[in-house]
Amino acid sequence: MNYIILDLEWNQADDLKTKLESGLMFEIIEIGAIKLNSEMIEIDSFHELIKPQVFDHMNQVTGQLIHISMKELQDCRSFNEAAADFLRWCGDDFIFCTWGSLDLTELQRNMDFYNMPGLSKKPMKYYDVQKLFSIAYEDKKKRRTLQYAVEFLHIAEEVPFHRADADAVYTAEVFKRIAAAGSVLKYYSFDTYHLPQNKAEEINVVFDDYAKYISREFINKLSAMGDKDVVSTRCFLCGTKTRKKVPWFSNNGKSYYSVMVCPKHGNIKGKIRMKKSTQDKVFVVKTMKQINAETVNDIISKRNQIREDRRDRRHRS
Repeated sequence: MNYIILDLEWNQADDLKTKLESGLMFEIIEIGAIKLNSEMIEIDSFHELIKPQVFDHMNQVTGQLIHISMKELQDCRSFNEAAADFLRWCGDDFIFCTWGSLDLTELQRNMDFYNMPGLSKKPMKYYDVQKLFSIAYEDKKKRRTLQYAVEFLHIAEEVPFHRADADAVYTAEVFKRIAAAGSVLKYYSFDTYHLPQNKAEEINVVFDDYAKYISREFINKLSAMGDKDVVSTRCFLCGTKTRKKVPWFSNNGKSYYSVMVCPKHGNIKGKIRMKKSTQDKVFVVKTMKQINAETVNDIISKRNQIREDRRDRRHRS
């Protein structure tokens, strides 16, 4: 299997009204990629600038960041042509690797805009190199810039950042060092541009220290929280039925928290994040992980504070 290290640059309108009227929020104008084989050796590269077909002017901030003018792009190929060649170049047996989660989303959104065949009809496995950097070298939570990671790993900075070909090269160098550092590559991610179509396609994966569940679409949050798999609190490590120490509660209607106790694995934190789908419905990303007593107390304090704030609001009204 090959690794496709992908980076994109895109343009956008200066105002939200123009963005919404265009039907495409971000228009891809540059594709850069590095192909690594299974031994992490670079075997090929891809780079192409793309002629804009949606936005007539370069966003001021974007232009200053990537140093590309609209004049440079006028004689380039269209997105359809460039993207089709890029996907053929990727081959058949590969996995995408990107810095963060946005590139795959925008690639698929642009492909849909031009009625191109999709990459997948369900969540697609990929490597978020930004997340892997945090897992390998930091606290698993921080999300650093690509330039920070390059400087941290003492990678030579031979060309400026914020161009697709250059950032693909830098991301590939970071990825190779992460892969050599240990067993971090078991922590893959899932792109959710396309969601599970039914319960059988839902994602349930267990890593060493946490589990992730990605649901199909629901009409609304109430419907999602009524699903037994969404609110299940069984231990993700052994499947044992747990005792609820803190039932599910929400602080803002977007995130829900729970604490449960497994007889074998102790305290477990559950977190449900409600996300809006492209069909204006909702889907759930649930994570479960072991926690210590201090974190349990923090969650209980958060729940109690939410209850107190709600009582105060009801009293004032």
